Amino acid sequence: MSAAPQLKPGVVFGEDYKTLVKACKDGGYALPAVNIVGTNTVNAVLEAAARNNSDVIIQLSNGGAEFYAGKGLEDGFKAKVLGAVSAAQHVHLLAEHYGVCVVLHTDHANKKLVPWVEALIEEGRKYKAKHGVPLFTSHMIDLSEEELDYNISESARILKLLNELDMSIEIELGCTGGEEDGVGSDDIDDARLYTQPEEVLKAYDVLTPLGHFSVAASFGNVHGVYKPGNVDLRPDILKNSQALVQETHGTDANPIDLVFHGGSGSEKDKITQAISYGVFKMNIDTDTQFAFSEAVGDYVEAHPMAFNYQIDPETGEPYKKLYDPRKWLREAEKNMIKRLDEAFVDLGSKGKSIAAANKIEKAA
Repeated sequence: MSAAPQLKPGVVFGEDYKTLVKACKDGGYALPAVNIVGTNTVNAVLEAAARNNSDVIIQLSNGGAEFYAGKGLEDGFKAKVLGAVSAAQHVHLLAEHYGVCVVLHTDHANKKLVPWVEALIEEGRKYKAKHGVPLFTSHMIDLSEEELDYNISESARILKLLNELDMSIEIELGCTGGEEDGVGSDDIDDARLYTQPEEVLKAYDVLTPLGHFSVAASFGNVHGVYKPGNVDLRPDILKNSQALVQETHGTDANPIDLVFHGGSGSEKDKITQAISYGVFKMNIDTDTQFAFSEAVGDYVEAHPMAFNYQIDPETGEPYKKLYDPRKWLREAEKNMIKRLDEAFVDLGSKGKSIAAANKIEKAA
């Protein structure tokens, strides 16, 4: 058995990104993809990855990018671009010091958000001219609500631009239920929640000559967390899609790099099955959001006086040490890290970072 490849820690792209994806698939594990909205969530993801000795995927939705820039910016489109650029620069600066490989990605961008991706491609072009590396690892184009031919042809157009920058694209075939930052819908015909293998084959045929791509193929996925029984995951769809491409083109097993959207709350056996069929990435935004917020709520409940008074009205005791934002934000980070600890184990990536670096010590 050959030794696992070793990569320089930090943001990966191009051939290094493909090496990381292959390591995941060959090793039978996947990486959690965590949506971030500010430095606290970025740092929590990096800390969790470092202490679990796992590589990780950090991503932004358009709404997350806008929030990162600050809600005080009036131009929403400009904020979406500037926020994404700012977050990417933050990750580039810190990731290598945490000693893990990081995939930097933008999440769902439907037809109306293609201009946002195009603007980020231009920002990436400027960044690469200055630094020699892309700003992001990959961008997602989610045209699953459009006709299949348009979805694939427009994805191909964007992939050509990304390939010039040594970047990848993620596309979606079939619709993920629920909604995330205005992308998606609860009103979707059930049949569209299940991608057909022939659709995956068509995308493979068109995109393979153009550059590297991954596919979010729907197999009943839904954004958010729902009561047991409300979501019917069918990982066999992934298996059948891989088999069709393999048989048609004579490839090795699991030729498609697959993505699992709407992973929060999924049954662990379905996660394991999906990974065995070539999934290297699973999105868990809903669970990490809740973990972050849950800790804030618990902290406020434990120290209610500190959030009503600067000074205790009876004793005169100052509460500054309790309401200091660093106190409760740190509790939020720690709880988000705790949830990610679970994710790294569930996805099998714990202890499998291929970054050639010493890891930071576990923080208090």
